Amino acid sequence: MAENNKKILLVDDDEFLLDMYSLKFRESGFQIELARGGEEALKLLRGGLEPDVILLDIVMPVIDGFEFLKVIAKENLKKKATIIILSNLGQKEDIDKGLALGASDYIIKANSTPSEVLKKVESVF
Repeated sequence: MAENNKKILLVDDDEFLLDMYSLKFRESGFQIELARGGEEALKLLRGGLEPDVILLDIVMPVIDGFEFLKVIAKENLKKKATIIILSNLGQKEDIDKGLALGASDYIIKANSTPSEVLKKVESVF
């Protein structure tokens, strides 16, 4: 396993998903930070975390993914991160909104295996 120092911030309120993806990415040599929602993710970014990729869910309590995208744009917290939305919202208007708010890609959870998500993230580098 190659150690690649690429940092991923995974933002989701689903513990099972956080566990599954953190294991998958760590096994592939990525560093992964977990945030259990938009608020926690903002705290990490404001605290100086500079991930290479942010994997972002949309449907979360308090601060949803769309709101999160607006805040990080306004506060210039995105830095060099590529943002990939990982959500079960699959309507065209949701996808268009996510991309318009700064995401570079949109993955529908129900249609993708963890290996496919990993490949998509690896394609960013």
